[in-house]
Amino acid sequence: MKKYCIAFILLVSTFVFGQKKAPDNWQLMNPESDKVIGIGSEEAYKLLKDKTPKKVIVAVIDGGVDIEHEDLKNVIWTNVNEIPDNGIDDDKNGYVDDVHGWSFIGGKNGDINYEATEVARNYHRLNNKYKDADTNTFSSVQKNEYAEYLKIKTAFLDDQNQKKQQLLSINVIADFLLKVKKQGDGSLTKESFNAFVPQTDMDKRLKRFLKLTFAFGLDVNEMDSQISEGKNQLENMLTYNSINTDSIRSYMVGDDLNNNNERYYGNNHVKGPDALHGTHVAGIIAAIRDNNIGIKGVANNVEIMVVRAVPNGDERDKDIANAIYYAVNNGATIINMSFGKDCSPDKKNVEDAVKYAVSKDVLLVHAAGNESANNDLKLTYPNRVTNANSVIPNWVEVGASSYKPGKKLIGAFSNYSKNRVDLFAPGVDIYSTVADNKYKIESGTSMAAPVVTGVSAVLRGYFPELKAEQIREVLMKTVFVYNKPVEVPGLFKNKIIKKLGRKPIKNKVSELCISGGIVNLNNAVIELLKFNSPK
Repeated sequence: MKKYCIAFILLVSTFVFGQKKAPDNWQLMNPESDKVIGIGSEEAYKLLKDKTPKKVIVAVIDGGVDIEHEDLKNVIWTNVNEIPDNGIDDDKNGYVDDVHGWSFIGGKNGDINYEATEVARNYHRLNNKYKDADTNTFSSVQKNEYAEYLKIKTAFLDDQNQKKQQLLSINVIADFLLKVKKQGDGSLTKESFNAFVPQTDMDKRLKRFLKLTFAFGLDVNEMDSQISEGKNQLENMLTYNSINTDSIRSYMVGDDLNNNNERYYGNNHVKGPDALHGTHVAGIIAAIRDNNIGIKGVANNVEIMVVRAVPNGDERDKDIANAIYYAVNNGATIINMSFGKDCSPDKKNVEDAVKYAVSKDVLLVHAAGNESANNDLKLTYPNRVTNANSVIPNWVEVGASSYKPGKKLIGAFSNYSKNRVDLFAPGVDIYSTVADNKYKIESGTSMAAPVVTGVSAVLRGYFPELKAEQIREVLMKTVFVYNKPVEVPGLFKNKIIKKLGRKPIKNKVSELCISGGIVNLNNAVIELLKFNSPK
């Protein structure tokens, strides 16, 4: 899963852009009345007070969800046709004891947490075949595959080097924070940080650099936590990229990696070993709104079906395809997909599953990615464009926006595209549920997608006559249009441009996405009530 070190992205964007932490639950606020570019959900619910919504099953394809979380346990989908823990496939759907969902990345020998990237997996497969091969004896087919191997090898080595450089930078900061702790009483506080006496020029520069973060709402312990999380992610990515993980997968899950048509494997461990990301996503969509604890999710009419298919690393196409089939066949009418990767060797397998979802009137909501990249120039997978170059109509591609109007409205890390990203949604500084009854701020298009999923679920529940394609049309038509210029996303690009004495590149939101705006539930409800009102 391209988590892109999401916690570290928040830290870096604070360093680079000096953005203050957003108001709590800002994603629910109204641009008109609150001057915060949220979705206007609370006003929307006032307009809907006389309507009773239909329950909507939303599948969260992710790394796992803590189904016992205090703010989620009452909105978790239950397969009523399955008797818990009896070791029998009671409903005959091919999955034993799938009471709250299913995991395609677990098996009798455990649950996968970390995985390699797709580029790394491809490299190791081809490297075993071609590293010592005699190119003089190659057939034309082998020559073509060897040329592809050389490209993949270059991409793999470049990616590993980039991750090593990122880890080096994080380690420098981590070592500095350790010095602060040791010079004081062993704890890291604002006071111990301020009292720290630098011993080297690097220490002096780091103290000045990090001190800036406190002025922008990030406390020392939060910074320390994000550094640790980013370091852990990168270390594991480097480790798992350096080995052939196919053998680990085969042992733990037990499926046949050469059989893309295999459906019935996995286990029912829907939380998995790392449920932070998936639980955060689920909370944004549907955290209980009226229990006076935690947060308010966007939707009040949702059951969350957990489908675990996304490890820390790149998800496998086979698992994503099967996760989509599972979600559709078990009643989900909206699927949230907060994941992505740079290549898709079995794209047709995923594409077939997506087409199946479309045939069953299921809406698919996907995160655009967190590389500050133009998706017109660099594809991420999965996406809505088929191998035949047709466009999936039931698909919403989502970029991330911030809370404050102005030039920094679009998340500095967010991918964008005039032709491939539909709209933006709140995705910076989003406070939501994480595992073990905790809550945390995270940033990413992974957070923006579930905001759109929640909005879509409200529309699907309160206006059940709408088809999935019509929901997308309403979302696009009713965005909060922002016409003032904004900085084109770029975590470091804009900072470098400023240092060179030039102004960062700006553009209208209409040049960064198809709709030209930010998703807005209130606008959508107003439009639908107007359309459905008696003539």
